[in-house]
Amino acid sequence: MILGRERLELQGPAQLRLMHRAGGVVADMHTALREAIGPGVRTSELDQMARGVLEEAGATSNFLGYHGFPATICVSVNEEIVHGIPGDRVLEPGDLVSVDCGAVVEGRHGDAAFSVLVEGGDDAQRAQDQLLIDATEAALWAGIAAFATADRVGEIGFAIEHLLAEREEDPHHPSFGIVREYTGHGIGSAMHLPPDVVNFASRDRTPRVRPGLCLAIEPMLTAGTEDTAVLGDDWTVVTADGSRAAHVEHSVARHDGGIWVLTAHDGGAAGLAAYGIAPVPVV
Repeated sequence: MILGRERLELQGPAQLRLMHRAGGVVADMHTALREAIGPGVRTSELDQMARGVLEEAGATSNFLGYHGFPATICVSVNEEIVHGIPGDRVLEPGDLVSVDCGAVVEGRHGDAAFSVLVEGGDDAQRAQDQLLIDATEAALWAGIAAFATADRVGEIGFAIEHLLAEREEDPHHPSFGIVREYTGHGIGSAMHLPPDVVNFASRDRTPRVRPGLCLAIEPMLTAGTEDTAVLGDDWTVVTADGSRAAHVEHSVARHDGGIWVLTAHDGGAAGLAAYGIAPVPVV
């Protein structure tokens, strides 16, 4: 079903079940890749592993070939924010690695990302990087919790920016830049659908949330400024000041019964518990 000026795509029960399957494949990819990341691993090896998970599940990649993208997943390291292309790069102790994965099952899409530190490295840098990852994950769950009860999509960005502003009041939590040029999005019969889901408070009038709306919510934070640049490969987005970045994402369904995180095996129960929200399965 298509509704609204932005032609929002709403998923019916059958489509939500397919998206649940696609999201489960993405969750399996995350599990395998988290276990594989370590010193000495090439980013191309992670891509091969992700391809194997897709093949075993009978799913296909929504990244490979997308506008010419040459890989199955995105792997972005340190100052790289998003859209890093896997290749010969060898992961080193202390690297901050962001991995973005997608899957298609019978025409319905899943999309999610995580950030993690490679074992080892400088202790002080690790502590700083972990704060960055923790803040990005907290922002993600604040946004998902807002989506559970939101009347309009823009409430997600308000919740994310408010959460980060509150954390900055604690002297143990430094200030981080919110990347504004890249946003979350609708998801369903295509990986990227309207509406844009910004990660900051906006005065723009955003679409109403209706049952069947599925969103990919994905905050990106930097240890420095919010300014970005694109490398010569025309894909890899980096911080303009060379600071490190983190990127996390989940595909989430709002349906008649409640909310369900499609790309988390527990439907988001662990992340939403702090908000008193119990996810409701789509199947």
